[in-house]
Amino acid sequence: MASYMNCFTFLQTISLVYFLITLTCTSGSYLSHDEECSALFQFKQNMIHQDDVDCAASWFQANNASDSGFGCCSWYGVECSNDHRYGHVVGLDLSERSLCGHINSTSTLFSLVHLQSLNLAMNNFDESQIPSEIAHLKKLRSLNLSYSGFTGQIPAEISQLHQLSSLDLSRNSQQLESTRGFNNLVKNLTRLEELHLSGVDISSSLPHFLANFSSLRLLTLQECSLLNAFPAAILELPKLKILNLAYNDNLTGSFPKFRNISLLEVMILDFTGFFGILPESISKHLIILSVSGCSFSGRIPGSISNMTQLVYLGLGENNFTGFVPSLVSLSKLSYLELDGSTFEKGCLPSWLGKLTQLNKVYLSNMSINGEIPPFLANLTKLSDVEMANNSLTGNIPPSFFNFTQLTNLDLRQNKLQGKISKSFSKFKGIRYLSLTSNNFSGNVGLHMFLRLDKLVTLQLSYNRISLVATNNYTNFTLPELEDLELSSCNLKEFPAFFRFQNSLNVLLLDRNKIEGMVLVWIWNNSRETLQLIDLSKNFITGFHQHPHVLPWRQVEGFLMTNNQLRGQLPIPSKTTVSYLVSNNNLTGEIPPLICELEFLRLLDMSSNNMSGPLPPCLGRLSSSLVGLNLRQNNFHGIMMNAFMHGSLLKSIDLSENGFTSQLKVLSLGDNSFDDVFPFWLTLPKLRILIFRSNKFYGPIQGSTTVCSQFPNLRIIDLSNNIFTGRLHQKYFQACIAMNSIHVGILSHLSVMKSKVSSEVVSVELPYSMKLIHKCYGTGS
Repeated sequence: MASYMNCFTFLQTISLVYFLITLTCTSGSYLSHDEECSALFQFKQNMIHQDDVDCAASWFQANNASDSGFGCCSWYGVECSNDHRYGHVVGLDLSERSLCGHINSTSTLFSLVHLQSLNLAMNNFDESQIPSEIAHLKKLRSLNLSYSGFTGQIPAEISQLHQLSSLDLSRNSQQLESTRGFNNLVKNLTRLEELHLSGVDISSSLPHFLANFSSLRLLTLQECSLLNAFPAAILELPKLKILNLAYNDNLTGSFPKFRNISLLEVMILDFTGFFGILPESISKHLIILSVSGCSFSGRIPGSISNMTQLVYLGLGENNFTGFVPSLVSLSKLSYLELDGSTFEKGCLPSWLGKLTQLNKVYLSNMSINGEIPPFLANLTKLSDVEMANNSLTGNIPPSFFNFTQLTNLDLRQNKLQGKISKSFSKFKGIRYLSLTSNNFSGNVGLHMFLRLDKLVTLQLSYNRISLVATNNYTNFTLPELEDLELSSCNLKEFPAFFRFQNSLNVLLLDRNKIEGMVLVWIWNNSRETLQLIDLSKNFITGFHQHPHVLPWRQVEGFLMTNNQLRGQLPIPSKTTVSYLVSNNNLTGEIPPLICELEFLRLLDMSSNNMSGPLPPCLGRLSSSLVGLNLRQNNFHGIMMNAFMHGSLLKSIDLSENGFTSQLKVLSLGDNSFDDVFPFWLTLPKLRILIFRSNKFYGPIQGSTTVCSQFPNLRIIDLSNNIFTGRLHQKYFQACIAMNSIHVGILSHLSVMKSKVSSEVVSVELPYSMKLIHKCYGTGS
């Protein structure tokens, strides 16, 4: 078998060499049908098929054109011209055929100069760059290379394909070579009818000349890093039907007055900088209108009710005001998103119950009050219902549980009350369920939710319920949860079903009554997935079989404040961003391993019984740490040195410890500090304190005199701030160090210099400051 394969590989090589020699000899003239078939075969040989048996079989049907009636014209995805029996190859569609490998400049594909259509979408060309030889295919009218793993710069030579009517390079890791790359790419492609470049890094403005492309029907430039103002004249193109500019944060624009001739059917502008009002003249032909996450304002135009073909209406997260006009005439509407604007308070409108085709409804943050109306029961096709952060009251009506196709239900942050009905178990296909922050009460059997085997997210936090759990769970009857939020649910122990959960990303069990140890089967699960765990405000004493390093490898937030943790500090994973273990009974020193948490931004170990010096390596965290709280412990040693150079700290609390500091000069003059006098600061060796020319404010009389905080202080400058109140002379009477008996100019005082010495060098570091003495006369 091995010798056979070697022979086959040798024959392939000979065949390729023969083809290249033939191609060279016939350069300057078109290939014959047989030569085109050979070129196709060589292209196929360089591609590796992963699983497409049918395609592979059809391509390997014939290696010689004489072996079949029409040669390669019968191969899968190949289209030949019909002017004679063995016509030229004019079309090649190998989309979604699991092709993988490299396409380079020597590919025989580029010898098929009669190609009018080339579709290689949805394959994997292993980060190939599109070769500039694509320009050889001068007759191309349609080119689709989307979703195929191409990378690097898009070759400018594509602009030479003047016959193109459709160009799709979307969703590859590609960019244009300069800020004028987009202009250069498309300026000569004036016959374009469809242009798809979504996901391509354009990073420039859209050229105004696009408004002259009178044949353009479709323009999709989603997520292209577009800049500046969108040329509004493009919206007036006579044939434009589809426009998608979503997720271009730095693209701005507003709508002109639409002419009646507008044929726009799809307009998607989500999360762009478009602003202004939606004009009454907006196209009545729209099927999809999606402008969520923009900055539109004013009232929603009543003319939307004339868009009787509308299927998708996304107006969420804008600045609309007033009332939503009646949409009762939009009988085809399946998607409705209105959340997040400042609408007038009111109940759910009755016309909503007449839109019987609705599938997804997003009405969060809309100032809706009143009860959930029974007429919603008419919407039997609903799969997604979001009405979070409103003022809904009363019980959930029984008719609500007719939505048996629900996959997503979000009712959090309302004022709903009563018991949580057992009818929730009817939602067999539900994946996301949130009832957090309402007024539900009574005992709730956790088992009714755990019977929903498709459930991924369960949020029941912050109600007045008591969860009742049993121990009769098996791995075969439970959903694989990713987000479980049971804060403030009166839990007294860890529910037994946790032992079967291996996919959790978020676990919130704070503000419960859980006692004792975190059991092994809890902290041993979801090791590779857990990102946030909050067990704060319970009565947890530690971890069973105490791990020195916590096992969750992807944790970003570890919150265990206000418990009864004992022993040494457990170290979280290196991915941790927030680590909060305040108000426990932890003892011992801070382990040096904590210095390896290179992404740590918030560290709170306050109100414990920890001791010892800060580990010297703690300074490594200065490039990431924003908040540090070590208050109320027994730490001692040097206080600040580790965090002085390049520190990003915005909040630091080291009070009620035994720290000392070697700091002798603290000069913050001529900055923009905007704060009160730091009464918390105690620096026993400080000699010079300069706060001059900042924005310090408020009174500076603390509970102690200034020199009880700084007993060696000799120079203090608080001038040119906005301190208020009276400054009593007694405030400085304890500053004995200021009464030095060594008379002389400042430059001779030891306070104005410091010595740094080693075995081989001794250097004096002088300090300097500016003194301004002003004399005010009484006049005469």
